[in-house]
Amino acid sequence: MSSLRFLSPLYLLSISLLFQLALATNPIDYECSATTISNPNGPYKKNFNKLLSYLNYTTPMTGFINGSVGLSPNQVYGLALCRGDINSTDCKACVSQTEIQQLCPSKVEAIIWYEYCLLRYSNLNFFGQVDFSEAFYYPYYNNVSDPAYFDGKVVELLDQLEGEAYVAPKLYASGALAIGNSTTIYGLVQCTS
Repeated sequence: MSSLRFLSPLYLLSISLLFQLALATNPIDYECSATTISNPNGPYKKNFNKLLSYLNYTTPMTGFINGSVGLSPNQVYGLALCRGDINSTDCKACVSQTEIQQLCPSKVEAIIWYEYCLLRYSNLNFFGQVDFSEAFYYPYYNNVSDPAYFDGKVVELLDQLEGEAYVAPKLYASGALAIGNSTTIYGLVQCTS
């Protein structure tokens, strides 16, 4: 009986850790284009597979990589980005486990967000272009008495972090802004080059 009592906390800890790992590997959000690859076994798909291998291998070294494979009209552009505060092991694990092929089968363009990384690919060159269409947010206003004031403070924090991220080596910044006696807003900003 005493051995069961000893194992019980370990068992619960194991289940808890597995649950947290599962949460970290589930996509937060993803978007797939409506356009499909005309030949699922053709050159575009082969270039896509080569690009994924390249991104999986190269991203953990720096936390960010973009590249392309092939020539037009079968050229594939891709980008992988890990959150600036995670180590290379977690970065590699995140980028390599991406489910983009299962969630967006035979699509010419897609993006997927995880807790630790994102992956994007397209048949169009999107490098160096600001794209606000590929974004998501989940506003959470529980216990916020003045949402407009709160939104203004969020913008203030993100503007500050944007300036810090722009000059940081990993193009990443995180921080907090206290408002009132009991409320703190946390944020992070990460840019690509």
